[in-house]
Amino acid sequence: MPLFRRCPLHRLAAIALLALPFSTPVFAQPALWEVKSAQATVYLFGTVHLLPTDTDWHYPALDKALAASDSLTIELTDDDPAHMQALVMQYGVDPTHPLSAQLTAAENATLVKAAQTADVPGGEQTLEIMRPWLAALTLTVAPLIKAGLDPAHGVDKLLQGQMIKAGKPVNGLETSEQQIGFLANLPQPLQLDFLRDTLHDVDKDSSELTGLVTAWKNGDTDAIAHLEDDDVRKESPELYKTLIVDRNKAWATKIAALLQHPGTVFIAVGAAHLAGPDSVQAQLARLGIATQTL
Repeated sequence: MPLFRRCPLHRLAAIALLALPFSTPVFAQPALWEVKSAQATVYLFGTVHLLPTDTDWHYPALDKALAASDSLTIELTDDDPAHMQALVMQYGVDPTHPLSAQLTAAENATLVKAAQTADVPGGEQTLEIMRPWLAALTLTVAPLIKAGLDPAHGVDKLLQGQMIKAGKPVNGLETSEQQIGFLANLPQPLQLDFLRDTLHDVDKDSSELTGLVTAWKNGDTDAIAHLEDDDVRKESPELYKTLIVDRNKAWATKIAALLQHPGTVFIAVGAAHLAGPDSVQAQLARLGIATQTL
């Protein structure tokens, strides 16, 4: 299994592809957890960042938790298009090192085909000035956008809109610059492996991806961990530590601090962070804090 199939930004874009075949409403009940102290409650909810509008993922326990919460915390709040575009130009564009010069002739031929298949505006010439991580992400996201999937319809964004409408504050666990940095700061050989993996998957069957969204809908965290994190953990422990473990530890520390103050907070993060042996819940357990599935 290629190394970068589980990279968070790449993965979250790919997950959205699963729901494309559905033409009737799809009802889901993703997993929800509760963390309590004497004076505070924190809810943990796994999300996917892109879904079609006909996926119904609300259910009574989730709605009750949202209504009881004083605020919402998601991964990012500073991801408006202008800001993101500036960061992409800063960290993702490098015209002095053309992408084609970093690939073999066979890989360049595959890149041309991939740009056509993904319908990237401008084709391979658009990718030519991109750093490998951005080219890989572009090849993943472009067909989703073409298919009409809008990040504004992601679970995190819908929750954000709901809480703002209710007059409740929304906070971010990280900044956009931090998240882009997770990919932009990868060593060049790893970025190229990320791109090669993406090129390899251009014509990939969607059965594995379908399994991911099905697992999310059913709240099956064991399946999510197996499908999303196992390969990276085994094949690149350092990358897994950077993208999953270190972030989960940081978030667990923030949750522990929240539990020291009165109130109720709803936290929604990518579903893979709430699955597996190094999940946020596992990091909380290492701090002596228990979580309960609702």
